[in-house]
Formats: sequence, structure tokens, C-alpha cells
Amino acid sequence: MYELEAALANAKIGVGIVGTGYAAKLRAEAFLEDERSHLVAIAGSTLERTQAFAQDYQTEALTGWEQLVEREDIDLVVICTINRDHGAIARAALTAGKHVIVEYPLSVDLSEAEELIALAKTQHKLLHVEHIELLGGLHQALKQNLEKVGHLFYVRYSTINPQNPAPRKWTYNHQMFGFPLIGALSRLHRLTDLFGKVFTVNCHQRYWEIEPEYYQACFCMTQLCFTSGLLAQVIYGKGETLWQPERKFEVHGDNGGLIFDGDKGFFIQPGESTPIEVGTRRGLFAKDTSMVLNHLFDGDPLYVTPEESLYTLKVADAAQRAAQTGITIFLPDTLD
Repeated sequence: MYELEAALANAKIGVGIVGTGYAAKLRAEAFLEDERSHLVAIAGSTLERTQAFAQDYQTEALTGWEQLVEREDIDLVVICTINRDHGAIARAALTAGKHVIVEYPLSVDLSEAEELIALAKTQHKLLHVEHIELLGGLHQALKQNLEKVGHLFYVRYSTINPQNPAPRKWTYNHQMFGFPLIGALSRLHRLTDLFGKVFTVNCHQRYWEIEPEYYQACFCMTQLCFTSGLLAQVIYGKGETLWQPERKFEVHGDNGGLIFDGDKGFFIQPGESTPIEVGTRRGLFAKDTSMVLNHLFDGDPLYVTPEESLYTLKVADAAQRAAQTGITIFLPDTLD
């Protein structure tokens, strides 16, 4: 399936990581603990932080990702940096003949994401877009209990994170993070994974800002109508003008409702509320990493395809266009 003869001969695959943040640290730990991989190098945005990371994880610090993707001893490039740069790094890595793991989104630009998937196929290389939300306890509990509610008619998914003062970091930067539901693509991917194709998209969003590049708060509210007739509302907000944190997923059907509030879940019917066990969110990056190595070495199937992530990106792109124009966006009747 992939050209891994050299790596298999040495029983290890050489890994390079772009990024020094939370996801990069968890990836580094996972690769160090797996005897099939060798963490060769790390590239970060600042030399001092990159060198500290390299010392902590016993690897080599590089001055930039351009140098990392050209290394002959690296077979797999893992992209854990700001959203804006995902597409450029993935393109360079694939062109250099590397396998790629990239944290969602694959790109903040839909056309570029489509081109990258085509490039990976041409190069016969793995392109894995991480969506660990699908592996977590909440999503698995949703899947296991979805049939209980009967015919679905309404879903509401709300994640609100007040931060006062808001940090002046890339997640509050228009270009580095991207449109809220592209940057936070998992909010929509839960829904497309569970409920399939989307028919129409409406969206309204606003920023609070005192300078052009960074904002202090954002609030985004999107309405999806699925081809099944299911209506869904996705609310995403963060920053200074929000006062009550919320992480809630509601599914309503004609036989009952599923309510997941934080780490607690309940199946609701008239006169009764039955608790639902929700598994942990810990260890998901390690699980994702192990599944990728299983796929590369043994051909085991992965839990998500780049095409599925691309479809969600199409929905997010439609939400962005709806927010910009104030009109309903209709999506083609396809998952391709």
C-alpha cells in the first residue's frame, strides 16, 4: 500500500514533528513509547522553545519546518502547529515523499485541502487528518445510545469558553486560527460522522476586537439541515464577552433525548433520567498515534479518512460563506 520497505527493514519509522505545543508533546511521548518509531527531529517557531522541547524528548532541534521535511531520515511528518500553516507544510512533506499526520483542519482553505488529498494519492503516501474527538468517550457514548431516542429531529452542540482577559495567542488570531468552525472543525465533524450529509447551512458570527489581527472574543452560531430532515444548531464561543462556560451536546427524538453536559450523560424519557457512562478523554493522541503506526506497518484500517474530514471542511466553508453573505448555502448531495 505504501512504500515502507526501508523503514520496515530497520523496524522503525523516522518521525519529525512540527510544533512544540500541547499536541506536539503528546505525540512525542507516544512515539517515544512505541518501539516501531524513532523521533528524529522537532521544528518549532522559536529556537529557545524548540531546543527545550528537543532536550525534554531526546531529539534534535531544527530551525524551521522546511529543513525538517527534507530530511532523508524522516519518513513521517507530524504537523502540530498553527492552523494557517497546515496546508503549506503538508504539501511540502508530501512532495518530499513523506507520510503525513496533521491535526485538523487539513487546511484553512477548502481548495488547498482538495489538492492535498489528490497529491497524497499521487505520491502513494499516507495523509491522516487527526480527529480524536471520534475516539473519545462522549462520541462513543453518543453512538452507542443514539437508537434509543427514536426518530431524530433536533441536535444542539454548544461549546463556550469564557476567558478574561483573552490570551493574545494564535487561537485568537484571524489568519492563524481561521474561521471559527474551520479552526474548530471537530465541532462539525461530530455531527457529520453521526448524521451524514448536510442539505443547507446558515450561520451568524461576530468578533469583539481592538486591533485588526487579534480579537478578544468571538461567537458563532450555525444551523444545519441534514438531508434526513434533522435540524442541528452548533454554538461556538470563546473570550471576554462570554460569562458562563458550557460543553453540552443534546440529541432529541420522538422516543426520548440524550443529554451530555460536561462529562455526564443521561437518557431522558417522561418521568425518568437514566445515567449514561461516558469514557475518558485521556490518551487519545496516543491511541491515534498507535493506530497510524498499525496502519503503516500492518495495513490496519484507520478510524477516519481524509475525504470524511474534507466533507466536514466543505460544511465549515459553507458556514463561513453563509456568515459573510447572510444567505442560506445549499450543499451538493454528495460526500465525495
